[in-house]
Amino acid sequence: MLLKVSNVSKQYSNGIKALNDVSFEAEKGQFISVVGPSGSGKSTLLRTINRLIDVTHGNILFEDVQIEKLKNNEIKKLRRKIGMIFQNYNLVERLSVIENVLHGGLGYKSLMSGVLGIYTDEEKERAFELLNKVDMGKYAYQKCSELSGGQKQRVGIARALMQEPLLLLCDEPVASLDPKTSERVMDYLRKITDEMRITCIVNLHQTDIAAKYSDRIIGLNQGKKVFDGETSKFTEDIMNSIYSDNNEGL
Repeated sequence: MLLKVSNVSKQYSNGIKALNDVSFEAEKGQFISVVGPSGSGKSTLLRTINRLIDVTHGNILFEDVQIEKLKNNEIKKLRRKIGMIFQNYNLVERLSVIENVLHGGLGYKSLMSGVLGIYTDEEKERAFELLNKVDMGKYAYQKCSELSGGQKQRVGIARALMQEPLLLLCDEPVASLDPKTSERVMDYLRKITDEMRITCIVNLHQTDIAAKYSDRIIGLNQGKKVFDGETSKFTEDIMNSIYSDNNEGL
């Protein structure tokens, strides 16, 4: 077991309860999709795992470390092992593809090396290797502003992998892409995480994509976990129940 989320709740200062007593475990190498309607707590859940958001109640164990108790420097070390891929790519558009991928390793570098952009030959070789894994090596010196959405997301995958993470969190990684490009990005994501034995948790709106690529699906509705099971058990009736306005759990 790599990750254990236990009875996690998150209530914001405005009174909105984004998560309500959510629990699940993730093993090494699992590919898990989290589905549910907008506002169900999918993004909040991912952000609690890497401490972008603090939980209100409950606890999260990552490699047997209780992450909600970590302090600033400890959180930085935690995030080295947890890569993040975003819907809007979060690339530095004016920089080249290779520079963006190298930025994925900043958590391991001194402040001065990071500011000056000093990278070792080994780091550069690693960045090119990862770009080649997502078929983006030929674009290494192109500015990210010149890329298509699908190309940007593949750079985002390479950048996250530059951290050498044990866990990859993907927040709606294909929401802005057309169906064909979405499938290509998911193909890369699944293939690479399988090859590198990385645990991957992906938030998705597209239930057909979740069913095609995942080992397991978690369904959220109004901040509550209402389904957690193997993809083979994700029937149309269960999908409809997850997206129901009157969900009482499955």
